[in-house]
Amino acid sequence: MSPAGGRAGSVRDRKASPPWHVLQTPFWGEHKAAFGWHVSSIAGGEVGQGLPDLLVLTRRVAPRLLLSYVPYAPAIADERAPWSPGPAPEDLAQAIGRAAAAAAREVARELGRSPVLVRFDLPQAWGGGASTSLLSESTSGPGARRAPVAVQPPDTVVIDLRADADELLAAMHRKNRYNIRLAERKGVEVERADASSVDLWYELYRQTAKRDRIAIHSRAYYARLFELPATDDAPSLRLYLARHGPDVLAGIIVVRYRGAATYLYGASSNEKRNLMPNYALQWRAMLDARADGCRWYDLFGVPPTDDPSHPMHGLYRFKHGFGGILLKRLGCWDVVQRGVGGRLFRLAERGRDVYVHGMRSHGAR
Repeated sequence: MSPAGGRAGSVRDRKASPPWHVLQTPFWGEHKAAFGWHVSSIAGGEVGQGLPDLLVLTRRVAPRLLLSYVPYAPAIADERAPWSPGPAPEDLAQAIGRAAAAAAREVARELGRSPVLVRFDLPQAWGGGASTSLLSESTSGPGARRAPVAVQPPDTVVIDLRADADELLAAMHRKNRYNIRLAERKGVEVERADASSVDLWYELYRQTAKRDRIAIHSRAYYARLFELPATDDAPSLRLYLARHGPDVLAGIIVVRYRGAATYLYGASSNEKRNLMPNYALQWRAMLDARADGCRWYDLFGVPPTDDPSHPMHGLYRFKHGFGGILLKRLGCWDVVQRGVGGRLFRLAERGRDVYVHGMRSHGAR
């Protein structure tokens, strides 16, 4: 059996309609392949009419156990909304079942062993049919079951960039508007940096991880994002740094794809936090995305409610303060393919997080 690493040739050979989200693109597959994931592709037509092909990521999670993961699919693009439509809500559970079966067959063909389960991060928003269809599945049958852990954040704030700058500011909480202007008055300057500044940004990220107790990858993981070849249909990356005099105070990485700009990773220094550089960074990224024709700005991940007892309540207030739509997606679901192995793995995850290391995750995984 070949190791669960590398990439399948089908990723670059896809001819179907383009994926709707950056985490379903060949770009993301190329990136994950460099860090231990095996990348496969299954035909969207096997899952539902009109769907693009699905990117499937697989890795070994224990001896002789493979886990396959499908981020933000099955789905199609919709320019009217930042969430994904289709398959029809009443068909979503069936589509997931078909996608899981197709993914398991493809992984078995490529790696000689099928995964114990196929995990999906579903992009559809909560509401009526979709959630009822999934939650009505038997927990002992072959249907989709809520995953014991989250991979991508299910809740986010998405800002409609069609408004002009004054309207965007007016939609914000007054504290966010005040802090954007405070940063400007105090001389915080935001610049668009290039790949040569990744080391500088990563040093800030290490400070952030230690301070906020979040799990991060190695420097190479983030640097490689800027090393992948650029093509006309590939996502594009922006690295922004906030400076005050000689000091670099904070930085963010934003990815753009199909009219949406998504804030992936953010880092900040322990110094001069009172100058509010993070507010200045997000505002600059929004304005640039709007000027370049993006319709949506996705702040990518907030706690589920405005709960002061939540350990990341400050993040909720920060992101929600920019205005926008609070979007609650269906989240992470499993379809077990090999009963005993799949059940044992899910039980292990409930007591010990073997998939996402560290106390908290941060950014796209």
